Amino acid sequence: MKKIKLFEPFTGKKEEEVIKKILNSHFWASGSGNGLVKKFEENFKNYVNSKECVAVSNGTAALHLALSMLDIRNKEVILPSMTFVATAHAIVLNGGKPVFADVNESSLCIDPKEIESKITKNTKAILPVHFGGFSADLKKISKIAKDFNISIVEDAAHAAGSKYNGQKIGSHGEFVCFSFHPVKNLAMPTGGIISINKKQSKEIVKKLHAKRWCGITERIETDYNIKEIGWNYYMNEFSAGIGLEQLKKLDTMNNIRKKIAKKYDKKLNIERKIPFNEECSFHIYWICIKNRKKFRKKLDENGIETGTHYKPVHHMDMYKIKSKLKITDNVSTELVSIPIHPNLTEENVEKIIQTINENV
Repeated sequence: MKKIKLFEPFTGKKEEEVIKKILNSHFWASGSGNGLVKKFEENFKNYVNSKECVAVSNGTAALHLALSMLDIRNKEVILPSMTFVATAHAIVLNGGKPVFADVNESSLCIDPKEIESKITKNTKAILPVHFGGFSADLKKISKIAKDFNISIVEDAAHAAGSKYNGQKIGSHGEFVCFSFHPVKNLAMPTGGIISINKKQSKEIVKKLHAKRWCGITERIETDYNIKEIGWNYYMNEFSAGIGLEQLKKLDTMNNIRKKIAKKYDKKLNIERKIPFNEECSFHIYWICIKNRKKFRKKLDENGIETGTHYKPVHHMDMYKIKSKLKITDNVSTELVSIPIHPNLTEENVEKIIQTINENV
Protein backbone atom coordinates (compact mmCIF):
# COMPACT_ATOMS: atom_id res chain seq x y z
CA MET A 1 0.00 0.00 0.00
CA LYS A 2 1.45 3.33 -1.07
CA LYS A 3 1.33 5.83 1.79
CA ILE A 4 -0.52 9.10 1.32
CA LYS A 5 2.12 11.66 2.28
CA LEU A 6 1.43 14.51 4.67
CA PHE A 7 3.58 16.91 2.61
CA GLU A 8 5.02 16.54 -0.86
CA PRO A 9 6.50 18.97 -3.39
CA PHE A 10 4.61 19.42 -6.68
CA THR A 11 7.18 19.38 -9.48
CA GLY A 12 7.47 18.62 -13.18
CA LYS A 13 9.72 18.68 -16.22
CA LYS A 14 10.48 22.40 -15.89
CA GLU A 15 12.17 21.93 -12.52
CA GLU A 16 14.18 19.01 -13.91
CA GLU A 17 15.30 21.06 -16.91
CA VAL A 18 16.39 24.05 -14.84
CA ILE A 19 18.43 21.84 -12.48
CA LYS A 20 20.27 20.24 -15.42
CA LYS A 21 20.93 23.67 -16.92
CA ILE A 22 22.39 25.01 -13.66
CA LEU A 23 24.40 21.83 -13.11
CA ASN A 24 25.98 22.09 -16.55
CA SER A 25 26.62 25.83 -16.24
CA HIS A 26 29.00 25.20 -13.27
CA PHE A 27 27.64 28.45 -11.75
CA TRP A 28 25.95 27.03 -8.67
CA ALA A 29 26.12 29.83 -6.12
CA SER A 30 27.29 33.38 -5.58
CA GLY A 31 27.57 35.22 -2.28
CA SER A 32 26.70 38.44 -4.08
CA GLY A 33 23.37 36.97 -5.18
CA ASN A 34 23.68 37.41 -8.92
CA GLY A 35 22.15 35.20 -11.60
CA LEU A 36 18.89 33.39 -10.90
CA VAL A 37 18.86 34.53 -7.26
CA LYS A 38 18.54 38.15 -8.36
CA LYS A 39 15.83 37.18 -10.83
CA PHE A 40 13.92 35.30 -8.12
CA GLU A 41 14.10 38.35 -5.84
CA GLU A 42 12.66 40.53 -8.59
CA ASN A 43 9.92 38.09 -9.55
CA PHE A 44 8.87 37.44 -5.96
CA LYS A 45 8.82 41.19 -5.30
CA ASN A 46 6.45 41.63 -8.23
CA TYR A 47 4.36 38.66 -7.11
CA VAL A 48 3.68 40.03 -3.62
CA ASN A 49 3.86 43.68 -4.76
CA SER A 50 6.44 44.76 -2.19
CA LYS A 51 9.07 47.50 -2.37
CA GLU A 52 12.07 45.17 -2.16
CA CYS A 53 13.00 41.53 -1.55
CA VAL A 54 16.21 39.89 -0.32
CA ALA A 55 16.65 36.16 -0.94
CA VAL A 56 18.41 34.07 1.71
CA SER A 57 19.32 30.46 2.44
CA ASN A 58 16.22 29.54 4.50
CA GLY A 59 13.32 30.90 6.53
CA THR A 60 15.26 30.94 9.79
CA ALA A 61 17.94 33.06 8.15
CA ALA A 62 15.22 35.44 6.92
CA LEU A 63 13.90 35.93 10.47
CA HIS A 64 17.40 36.23 11.93
CA LEU A 65 18.43 38.92 9.43
CA ALA A 66 15.16 40.86 9.59
CA LEU A 67 15.34 41.05 13.38
CA SER A 68 19.02 42.06 13.18
CA MET A 69 17.85 45.30 11.57
CA LEU A 70 15.90 46.30 14.70
CA ASP A 71 18.59 46.09 17.43
CA ILE A 72 16.59 43.95 19.84
CA ARG A 73 19.50 43.15 22.16
CA ASN A 74 18.15 42.92 25.74
CA LYS A 75 14.70 43.87 24.41
CA GLU A 76 11.45 41.90 24.32
CA VAL A 77 9.75 40.52 21.22
CA ILE A 78 6.17 39.23 21.49
CA LEU A 79 5.33 36.08 19.52
CA PRO A 80 2.99 33.08 19.68
CA SER A 81 4.25 29.84 21.21
CA MET A 82 2.23 27.96 18.59
CA THR A 83 4.96 28.04 15.95
CA PHE A 84 8.10 26.24 14.82
CA VAL A 85 10.94 26.83 17.28
CA ALA A 86 12.99 28.78 14.69
CA THR A 87 10.70 31.78 15.27
CA ALA A 88 11.90 32.03 18.87
CA HIS A 89 15.49 31.10 18.02
CA ALA A 90 15.75 34.08 15.65
CA ILE A 91 14.98 36.39 18.58
CA VAL A 92 17.55 34.76 20.86
CA LEU A 93 20.20 34.81 18.11
CA ASN A 94 19.81 38.60 18.05
CA GLY A 95 20.14 38.92 21.82
CA GLY A 96 16.42 39.49 22.39
CA LYS A 97 13.96 37.95 24.84
CA PRO A 98 10.97 36.00 23.48
CA VAL A 99 7.68 36.84 25.22
CA PHE A 100 4.95 34.33 24.43
CA ALA A 101 1.34 35.37 23.85
CA ASP A 102 -1.71 33.15 23.46
CA VAL A 103 -3.49 32.54 20.16
CA ASN A 104 -6.92 33.12 18.72
CA GLU A 105 -9.08 30.04 19.34
CA SER A 106 -10.32 29.87 15.75
CA SER A 107 -7.25 30.62 13.61
CA LEU A 108 -4.43 29.68 16.04
CA CYS A 109 -2.75 32.96 15.05
CA ILE A 110 -1.54 35.32 17.77
CA ASP A 111 -4.38 37.10 19.59
CA PRO A 112 -4.07 40.94 19.41
CA LYS A 113 -5.61 41.29 22.89
CA GLU A 114 -2.93 38.99 24.24
CA ILE A 115 -0.26 41.11 22.56
CA GLU A 116 -1.48 44.24 24.34
CA SER A 117 -1.41 42.48 27.70
CA LYS A 118 2.25 41.52 27.18
CA ILE A 119 3.63 44.93 26.15
CA THR A 120 6.10 46.59 28.54
CA LYS A 121 8.49 49.52 28.28
CA ASN A 122 11.08 46.97 27.11
CA THR A 123 9.02 45.69 24.14
CA LYS A 124 10.77 46.27 20.82
CA ALA A 125 8.74 44.26 18.32
CA ILE A 126 5.81 41.95 17.58
CA LEU A 127 6.42 38.76 15.61
CA PRO A 128 3.07 37.39 14.35
CA VAL A 129 2.96 34.01 12.60
CA HIS A 130 0.52 33.39 9.74
CA PHE A 131 -0.27 29.92 11.04
CA GLY A 132 -1.07 27.27 8.44
CA GLY A 133 -1.29 30.01 5.81
CA PHE A 134 -4.10 31.79 7.68
CA SER A 135 -3.26 35.45 8.13
CA ALA A 136 -2.88 36.96 11.57
CA ASP A 137 -5.07 40.01 12.24
CA LEU A 138 -2.64 42.53 10.74
CA LYS A 139 -5.00 45.49 11.05
CA LYS A 140 -5.27 45.19 14.82
CA ILE A 141 -1.61 44.24 15.24
CA SER A 142 -0.49 47.23 13.15
CA LYS A 143 -2.61 49.57 15.28
CA ILE A 144 -1.03 48.19 18.47
CA ALA A 145 2.45 48.58 16.98
CA LYS A 146 1.71 52.17 15.98
CA ASP A 147 0.17 53.06 19.36
CA PHE A 148 3.20 51.74 21.24
CA ASN A 149 5.81 52.73 18.63
CA ILE A 150 7.13 49.20 18.16
CA SER A 151 8.07 47.26 15.03
CA ILE A 152 6.51 44.25 13.32
CA VAL A 153 8.39 41.37 11.72
CA GLU A 154 6.00 38.82 10.18
CA ASP A 155 6.72 35.09 10.07
CA ALA A 156 5.13 34.10 6.75
CA ALA A 157 6.84 30.70 6.52
CA HIS A 158 3.40 29.12 5.88
CA ALA A 159 1.96 31.95 3.82
CA ALA A 160 3.43 32.08 0.31
CA GLY A 161 0.46 33.19 -1.77
CA SER A 162 -1.82 33.93 1.20
CA LYS A 163 -3.73 37.21 1.32
CA TYR A 164 -4.97 39.65 3.93
CA ASN A 165 -7.92 41.87 2.97
CA GLY A 166 -7.33 41.19 -0.71
CA GLN A 167 -3.59 41.92 -0.70
CA LYS A 168 -0.82 39.34 -0.81
CA ILE A 169 1.01 38.70 2.45
CA GLY A 170 4.33 40.49 1.97
CA SER A 171 2.88 43.55 0.26
CA HIS A 172 2.44 45.78 3.32
CA GLY A 173 4.59 44.56 6.24
CA GLU A 174 7.84 46.21 7.38
CA PHE A 175 9.71 42.90 7.18
CA VAL A 176 7.89 39.74 6.05
CA CYS A 177 9.87 36.49 6.19
CA PHE A 178 9.08 33.53 3.94
CA SER A 179 10.41 29.96 3.95
CA PHE A 180 10.82 27.72 0.88
CA HIS A 181 11.56 24.31 2.36
CA PRO A 182 10.65 21.23 0.21
CA VAL A 183 7.34 20.80 2.08
CA LYS A 184 6.24 24.41 1.69
CA ASN A 185 3.69 25.73 -0.82
CA LEU A 186 6.57 27.15 -2.87
CA ALA A 187 9.16 24.39 -2.62
CA MET A 188 12.94 24.62 -2.86
CA PRO A 189 15.75 22.39 -1.55
CA THR A 190 16.28 25.26 0.89
CA GLY A 191 15.49 28.95 0.71
CA GLY A 192 13.86 32.01 2.18
CA ILE A 193 13.17 35.63 1.39
CA ILE A 194 12.57 38.89 3.24
CA SER A 195 9.92 41.15 1.77
CA ILE A 196 10.51 44.80 2.71
CA ASN A 197 8.08 47.72 2.73
CA LYS A 198 9.87 50.41 4.73
CA LYS A 199 11.19 53.85 3.91
CA GLN A 200 14.81 53.80 2.76
CA SER A 201 14.15 50.24 1.62
CA LYS A 202 17.06 50.36 -0.85
CA GLU A 203 19.46 51.22 1.96
CA ILE A 204 18.03 48.36 4.00
CA VAL A 205 18.59 46.01 1.05
CA LYS A 206 22.27 47.03 0.88
CA LYS A 207 22.70 46.22 4.57
CA LEU A 208 20.91 42.89 4.24
CA HIS A 209 22.97 41.96 1.19
CA ALA A 210 26.09 42.49 3.30
CA LYS A 211 24.70 40.62 6.29
CA ARG A 212 23.74 37.58 4.20
CA TRP A 213 27.33 37.31 2.90
CA CYS A 214 29.59 37.53 5.97
CA GLY A 215 29.27 41.34 6.15
CA ILE A 216 31.07 41.91 2.84
CA THR A 217 30.72 45.43 1.40
CA GLU A 218 32.55 47.72 -1.03
CA ARG A 219 33.62 44.80 -3.21
CA ILE A 220 35.80 45.81 -6.16
CA GLU A 221 37.38 42.89 -8.01
CA THR A 222 39.17 40.92 -5.25
CA ASP A 223 39.07 43.69 -2.64
CA TYR A 224 36.26 44.21 -0.14
CA ASN A 225 35.52 45.59 3.31
CA ILE A 226 33.79 44.31 6.47
CA LYS A 227 32.02 46.84 8.70
CA GLU A 228 29.80 44.55 10.79
CA ILE A 229 29.07 40.90 11.42
CA GLY A 230 27.40 38.83 8.74
CA TRP A 231 26.60 35.20 7.98
CA ASN A 232 26.69 32.70 5.10
CA TYR A 233 22.98 33.14 4.39
CA TYR A 234 22.88 33.62 0.63
CA MET A 235 20.60 31.55 -1.61
CA ASN A 236 22.11 29.14 -4.16
CA GLU A 237 21.27 28.95 -7.88
CA PHE A 238 19.61 25.53 -7.68
CA SER A 239 17.08 26.80 -5.14
CA ALA A 240 16.47 30.00 -7.09
CA GLY A 241 16.01 28.08 -10.35
CA ILE A 242 13.43 25.74 -8.82
CA GLY A 243 11.84 28.71 -7.04
CA LEU A 244 11.32 30.59 -10.30
CA GLU A 245 9.44 27.63 -11.75
CA GLN A 246 7.44 27.09 -8.55
CA LEU A 247 6.49 30.77 -8.43
CA LYS A 248 4.90 30.55 -11.89
CA LYS A 249 2.42 27.96 -10.63
CA LEU A 250 2.10 28.99 -6.98
CA ASP A 251 -1.43 30.37 -7.33
CA THR A 252 -2.50 27.26 -9.24
CA MET A 253 -1.03 24.99 -6.56
CA ASN A 254 -2.66 27.04 -3.80
CA ASN A 255 -6.02 26.85 -5.57
CA ILE A 256 -5.75 23.05 -5.50
CA ARG A 257 -5.05 23.24 -1.77
CA LYS A 258 -8.12 25.46 -1.30
CA LYS A 259 -10.29 23.02 -3.24
CA ILE A 260 -9.15 20.20 -0.95
CA ALA A 261 -9.60 22.38 2.15
CA LYS A 262 -13.15 23.26 1.06
CA LYS A 263 -13.97 19.56 0.73
CA TYR A 264 -12.46 18.83 4.15
CA ASP A 265 -14.43 21.72 5.65
CA LYS A 266 -17.69 20.41 4.22
CA LYS A 267 -17.27 16.65 4.73
CA LEU A 268 -15.10 16.09 7.82
CA ASN A 269 -17.19 15.36 10.92
CA ILE A 270 -14.79 17.33 13.07
CA GLU A 271 -16.01 20.03 15.40
CA ARG A 272 -12.74 21.94 15.51
CA LYS A 273 -10.57 22.49 12.45
CA ILE A 274 -8.86 25.28 10.56
CA PRO A 275 -11.58 27.66 9.28
CA PHE A 276 -12.09 27.76 5.53
CA ASN A 277 -11.02 31.09 4.07
CA GLU A 278 -10.38 31.93 0.41
CA GLU A 279 -7.39 34.08 1.41
CA CYS A 280 -5.62 31.21 3.21
CA SER A 281 -2.97 29.22 1.32
CA PHE A 282 -3.51 26.12 3.52
CA HIS A 283 0.10 25.08 4.01
CA ILE A 284 -1.22 23.03 6.94
CA TYR A 285 -4.71 21.63 7.44
CA TRP A 286 -5.13 21.08 11.16
CA ILE A 287 -7.89 19.35 13.09
CA CYS A 288 -8.36 18.72 16.82
CA ILE A 289 -8.75 15.14 18.06
CA LYS A 290 -9.26 14.10 21.71
CA ASN A 291 -7.44 10.76 21.57
CA ARG A 292 -4.67 11.87 19.23
CA LYS A 293 -2.29 8.94 19.65
CA LYS A 294 -4.95 6.32 18.89
CA PHE A 295 -6.33 8.38 15.99
CA ARG A 296 -2.95 8.85 14.33
CA LYS A 297 -2.20 5.12 14.70
CA LYS A 298 -5.46 4.27 12.92
CA LEU A 299 -4.68 6.60 10.04
CA ASP A 300 -1.16 5.22 9.77
CA GLU A 301 -2.58 1.69 9.56
CA ASN A 302 -4.70 2.93 6.66
CA GLY A 303 -1.69 4.37 4.84
CA ILE A 304 -2.31 8.01 5.71
CA GLU A 305 0.57 10.04 7.10
CA THR A 306 -0.24 12.68 9.73
CA GLY A 307 1.73 15.15 11.83
CA THR A 308 1.57 17.45 14.85
CA HIS A 309 2.13 21.16 14.22
CA TYR A 310 3.31 22.18 16.68
CA LYS A 311 4.52 21.30 20.12
CA PRO A 312 4.37 24.79 21.67
CA VAL A 313 7.75 26.44 22.05
CA HIS A 314 7.10 27.34 25.70
CA HIS A 315 6.77 23.61 26.50
CA MET A 316 10.45 23.08 25.62
CA ASP A 317 13.14 23.25 28.29
CA MET A 318 14.96 26.17 26.70
CA TYR A 319 11.83 28.34 26.62
CA LYS A 320 9.75 27.18 29.60
CA ILE A 321 7.66 29.90 31.27
CA LYS A 322 5.73 29.91 34.54
CA SER A 323 2.54 31.47 33.21
CA LYS A 324 -0.05 29.49 31.25
CA LEU A 325 -1.22 30.12 27.70
CA LYS A 326 -4.71 28.66 28.03
CA ILE A 327 -5.71 28.14 24.40
CA THR A 328 -2.23 27.12 23.24
CA ASP A 329 -1.87 24.64 26.11
CA ASN A 330 -5.30 23.10 25.54
CA VAL A 331 -5.11 22.76 21.76
CA SER A 332 -1.53 21.45 21.76
CA THR A 333 -2.61 18.03 23.05
CA GLU A 334 -5.21 17.61 20.28
CA LEU A 335 -3.67 19.05 17.10
CA VAL A 336 -3.29 16.74 14.12
CA SER A 337 -2.14 17.81 10.66
CA ILE A 338 -3.62 15.85 7.76
CA PRO A 339 -2.41 15.67 4.14
CA ILE A 340 -3.01 18.71 1.94
CA HIS A 341 -0.91 19.22 -1.17
CA PRO A 342 -1.42 19.33 -4.96
CA ASN A 343 -0.32 15.72 -5.51
CA LEU A 344 -3.39 14.35 -3.73
CA THR A 345 -5.88 12.68 -6.05
CA GLU A 346 -9.67 12.84 -5.58
CA GLU A 347 -9.47 9.21 -4.49
CA ASN A 348 -6.81 10.13 -1.87
CA VAL A 349 -8.95 12.95 -0.50
CA GLU A 350 -12.08 10.78 -0.27
CA LYS A 351 -10.09 8.06 1.51
CA ILE A 352 -8.72 10.59 4.01
CA ILE A 353 -12.21 11.96 4.71
CA GLN A 354 -13.77 8.50 5.06
CA THR A 355 -10.98 7.18 7.31
CA ILE A 356 -11.10 10.22 9.58
CA ASN A 357 -14.89 10.13 9.90
CA GLU A 358 -14.75 6.43 10.78
CA ASN A 359 -12.22 7.06 13.55
CA VAL A 360 -13.43 10.16 15.38
